[in-house]
Amino acid sequence: MSTRDAVALLAGGVMIVSLLGTTNRTQAGTATSPLANTTGTGPSLAPLTSQADKQGARALISRLRVKDRGSSTGYQRTNYGGNWADSAPGVPYAGNGCRTRDDLLARDGRDVVRAGCTVLSLTLTDPYTGRDIDWRVSDADEIQVDHVVPLSYGWRMAAKSWPKSKRLDFANDPLNLLPVDGRANEEKDGSGPAAWLPPQRRIRCAYVTRFAQVAVKYDVPVTRADKQTMLAQCR
Repeated sequence: MSTRDAVALLAGGVMIVSLLGTTNRTQAGTATSPLANTTGTGPSLAPLTSQADKQGARALISRLRVKDRGSSTGYQRTNYGGNWADSAPGVPYAGNGCRTRDDLLARDGRDVVRAGCTVLSLTLTDPYTGRDIDWRVSDADEIQVDHVVPLSYGWRMAAKSWPKSKRLDFANDPLNLLPVDGRANEEKDGSGPAAWLPPQRRIRCAYVTRFAQVAVKYDVPVTRADKQTMLAQCR
């Protein structure tokens, strides 16, 4: 089946479900500070603006281990299990019957319309660019769910020696996942903070703080350049 045919089929299914009246609409909460959201279940990413918060962020970043950038040899997405698997053994939302992507869209979106687990539409304030995105499932790639610490980065720095269960958690942990503008996510690709930071400057300290939270939780080292860049965002 072609991508166009698949989208048409999904859109037709959405229309039928809507006509049957089984959709539901939910509201998301206010974006949360990463320092107050250690599980990743709070919505989106709020800027860190106070000196006390920035000092806390720098203390967290200072804990990161440093090592040289490793090789990408052997990396492929399937090293981390299937896309948006609901079977990760140790993270929030796992086992609830919904794909991880849908869980995260529902967490961060406003005016979220769902049919069962599937998110059909929402409005997202993108933390990376600051723009509001009115999204429909037919435009799936306009919003992408970013791995804050990219899977390829994790592989280079630590994950190639992990058991499969830890990789599955890392790929599906809401702490490591943010729905964002698709173009910004594609520009980031597998970069660390020294090579890419969100275009919206006011969110950069919060972004590197979330990066550090994930790296500490999973014991992922960072490069020296990445650590220096991260510290510089929270002055």
